[in-house]
Amino acid sequence: MVYITRGLLDALLEMAAAEEPSSISVVLASTPAREFEADLGLEPETPVLTHFYFPEASGSVTAVFGVDLGTPAGRGRARFVSHPQGPLEATREDTFAAALVVAVPPWEETSCAAFDRNDRELDLDVLDVEPPRETVAEE
Repeated sequence: MVYITRGLLDALLEMAAAEEPSSISVVLASTPAREFEADLGLEPETPVLTHFYFPEASGSVTAVFGVDLGTPAGRGRARFVSHPQGPLEATREDTFAAALVVAVPPWEETSCAAFDRNDRELDLDVLDVEPPRETVAEE
C-alpha cells in the first residue's frame, strides 16, 4: 500500500499536465503517520507521501557528476513519473525507488497507479489530510 496526501497528488498531476507532452520525474518524500495531527488509522511508522523535491533543484550537478544533490540524504525513497503517451505501468525507462507513482492523461486520481521496485502494482490510498506544519527551529 502507498499512502499519499491529496494535496501532493493534485500538485503532481498539475505539474504533469503543465509539462505535457514531456514527461516528468519527481522525487517524493514521506512523513511518518505519527506526525499528523489527525488520526490516520495507520501504524505510527507508516510513511505517507507528503512532499516533493523540485526536479531541477540539482540538474546541472546531476548531469555532470551523476549525483543527485537536490535530495537530502535518506529522503526520497519514492518517485512520481508521468507517462503522457501511456502506459499506466512502470517501464524500464523509469527510475525505480521503493515506491513509484505513475500518472497518465487525463491527469486525474483515477489515472494514477503505484508500483514497487519489482513492477508489482500496489494499492494507492489518497488521504484527505494536511501534512504536519514544518518550521525552521531557532537554536
